[in-house]
Amino acid sequence: MRAAPAPAVRFPLDRAARLGQSGGMADQSLTYAFETPPDAGTVREVAPGVLWMRMPLPFALDHVNLWALDDGDGWCLVDTGFADDAIKGHWRTLLAGPLAGRPISRIVVTHMHPDHIGLAGWLLEDRPATLLTTQAEWLAARMLWLDESDGLKRAYGRFYHRAGLDDGMVASLVRRRGAYRRSVSPVPAEFRPIRHGQTLTVGGRPWRVLTGRGHSPDHACLHAPDLGLLIAGDQVLPRISPNISVWPSAPEADPLGEYLDSLGMFAEMPGDVLTLPSHGLPFRGLAGRIAALRDHHEERLTVTLDACRAPSGALAVTHALFPRALDTHQMMFAVGEALAHLNRLVAGGRLTRRLENDRWTFVAA
Repeated sequence: MRAAPAPAVRFPLDRAARLGQSGGMADQSLTYAFETPPDAGTVREVAPGVLWMRMPLPFALDHVNLWALDDGDGWCLVDTGFADDAIKGHWRTLLAGPLAGRPISRIVVTHMHPDHIGLAGWLLEDRPATLLTTQAEWLAARMLWLDESDGLKRAYGRFYHRAGLDDGMVASLVRRRGAYRRSVSPVPAEFRPIRHGQTLTVGGRPWRVLTGRGHSPDHACLHAPDLGLLIAGDQVLPRISPNISVWPSAPEADPLGEYLDSLGMFAEMPGDVLTLPSHGLPFRGLAGRIAALRDHHEERLTVTLDACRAPSGALAVTHALFPRALDTHQMMFAVGEALAHLNRLVAGGRLTRRLENDRWTFVAA
């Protein structure tokens, strides 16, 4: 039997875009189950046996939502937050307070980004708990945490040079390649792989694993039909679009095509499902939100195509999509998003890409 729905609050969708998590808006509204989030170090019950926690982040996107599921004699955590001392302190408060009395039994990581897997290794130190994630996410996290090779440095330099950045910005972005290791505690050497369509039993309740691509290699979402809940991670967010970027390791990839295809896995989701996102507030209206995200990317594809009516480099398209001053951190995400839209149009036959003087050039087909 499903839990009774929480009181609803309605807010308009926010039209302001952020870099790293961009816009994706439409003239619709979502129904929010809560007006405010829990404070750091506290919990809020969103359904029987499902606790909501929020941790701060040291970015413009200043928080991440985490979840604790009643697992009988223990707690199954979903995501862990960014690896820094402040967030470790909030975890100590939780483990000594609202989560006290039961050990951590399992940690499910939705994907490999630092605000999700960041403290998994630290939380698993000296605890007989199990890490669960998809194989692709574990491999990507483990590789990024371990890889300090010159080959990685060369790949970063080649990628941002071909995107059209000047030597100073390329050097700045190459220096950032170690940021992942600084943001994540040691990625556990052991894990239990989960896969699309699998059912996890947590505290006697079934949670079906749904995996999507585009934002990360094989992002896991969890659907509890008995509770009417969907833990969506970053795959669907209520006010912003998840970052969809091309990265130096796969410069000709089509993550936007993968992301748009992945949204189809939610098509059969009940209309009243309460979506628990990693950023923002829990909401209802998943189908409308997905339509808004599709419209947003179609609009961005149109801007990208228009920018390439004459031969154009990736940097020029980046400025067409993000027409404002960008710092180094923002430029990294902006170039990645621009290339995601460019590569989608190349894959769809609407643009051609060529390499001229070691720079990418794109032009309408």
